[in-house]
Amino acid sequence: MPWIQRPLDVRIHSQVTGRPDAPPVLLIQGLGMNKNGWALQRFAMATKFRTIAFDNRGSGRSTIPAEAFSLQDMADDAIAVLDHHGVRDAHIVGASMGGAIAQIIAVKYPERVRSLTLACTACRNLQWRTELLRHWADTATARGMRQWGDESMRWLVGPRSFRRLAPAMSWLGPWASFRPSQGFSKQVAAILDTDDSMVAELSNIAVPALVVVGNQDILTPRADSEEIAERIPQAELVVISGAAHGLMVEHASTFNQIVIDFIERTEHNNRLSRSAAKAS
Repeated sequence: MPWIQRPLDVRIHSQVTGRPDAPPVLLIQGLGMNKNGWALQRFAMATKFRTIAFDNRGSGRSTIPAEAFSLQDMADDAIAVLDHHGVRDAHIVGASMGGAIAQIIAVKYPERVRSLTLACTACRNLQWRTELLRHWADTATARGMRQWGDESMRWLVGPRSFRRLAPAMSWLGPWASFRPSQGFSKQVAAILDTDDSMVAELSNIAVPALVVVGNQDILTPRADSEEIAERIPQAELVVISGAAHGLMVEHASTFNQIVIDFIERTEHNNRLSRSAAKAS
């Protein structure tokens, strides 16, 4: 069943693709987006991994709670998704807000994480980004999600790719216009209510980590990813040239290959470690 029941009548919708016996990969989306935003990654991973994608509370087919919620609540939702699908541990991939959620999972539930991929994300709220997110929430509430979609495009797609991708991403405005602004605004509030206390705990993450950013990302610039990579002991930083915040779509083939190679390398190293442990 695709539905996961959570406390306070919250229901989370999920979808599984790929090989049932393959290493599991949990995909966590960003602000206002739903699991369909991972379509290019799920297709690329279908023959190698079991991918699990879900709609965060407030997005897609999942419930928009009446009460306020936190990124911790959303991390707990992700763990509930793993439990529902019988997954003990998984490779966690999070983008943007999903990357912040993934960091919480890696810190609070380390036994559930095989590896960590953090794309176009940050580990702290900066004042300018806080003001921008508040403006986005106000725009969505007062003028509708379509207006937010129109305004946010320049933050998501790099200038070199805008002309090429704008027709392909024209779905953003119409898609956003059908999404209730309440869920989006509640997700923004969850981001803004998160303090920086988690930053010091990133050094406790003991699994391999991949941090990916585009060199044209103006929403979560390279400096954000550099800080994360410096704080996580086993982290490697990859910068995709010409990519902006929407790099999973903008440079999908490059991003997919980087992530697939990283997860396969992690799986290989884990097998070697298990073999060595048995031999000893």
